[in-house]
Amino acid sequence: MNPDFDKMSKAELRAYVLAHRDDNEAFYKLVDRYEADSKDHVWHPCPNTPEDWEKVPKLIEEQIKKLEK
Repeated sequence: MNPDFDKMSKAELRAYVLAHRDDNEAFYKLVDRYEADSKDHVWHPCPNTPEDWEKVPKLIEEQIKKLEK
């Protein structure tokens, strides 16, 4: 019988997956959690031009401010 993955914290579930690497159900639950957490994030493409690289410090600053809130 598997533990209740929905009641585990993300850290507990990750530890379980690392200890039980053949448990696909636990792995997919963990992936679902990470996907759910990433839906609110803004993804920026990798900078390719010098102009894009100039924007990087500002984007990092904005991200830090969001995390501090």
